[in-house]
Amino acid sequence: MNSHAQELLRYVINGIVATAIHYGVLTFNLEVLNFPSAGLANLAAAVFGIITSFLGSRYFVFRKTDETILLQAMKFSGLYGVIAVLHFLVLLIWTDWLGLDFRIGFLIATGLQVSLSYIGNKFLVFKT
Repeated sequence: MNSHAQELLRYVINGIVATAIHYGVLTFNLEVLNFPSAGLANLAAAVFGIITSFLGSRYFVFRKTDETILLQAMKFSGLYGVIAVLHFLVLLIWTDWLGLDFRIGFLIATGLQVSLSYIGNKFLVFKT
C-alpha cells in the first residue's frame, strides 16, 4: 500500500474514533442531560470530537509534529470552527426546525465534515 493510501486509511480510522466520541457525547447530551436543542447539544459534543480529531491527525494521520502544537492547534481550530458551525446549522435546521430525526441529520452533517476536514487538514493545517 502506498503512503497516500496509508494516510487515507489512518484518516478514516481517526475519523471513526472522533465521530464515535462526538456522537456519544451528542447522544448523552440529548438523552441524559436533556439539552433543549439538538443544535446546541451537537455544538457542545463537537468540541470533544474536534480535540480527538486534532490529536489523532497530528500524531497518527499526518504525523506532522515539526510545527509547534499551538500553531497547528490554532489552524485546526479555525478549520474545525467553521465545520462545527456547519454541523450545528445542519442539526438546527434538520431537527429543531424541520422536526426530523437527529441521527439522520448527524449523518448528513458528518458527510460534509469528512470531505471538508480531509482537504483542509492536508492542504492547510498539516501541509508538507
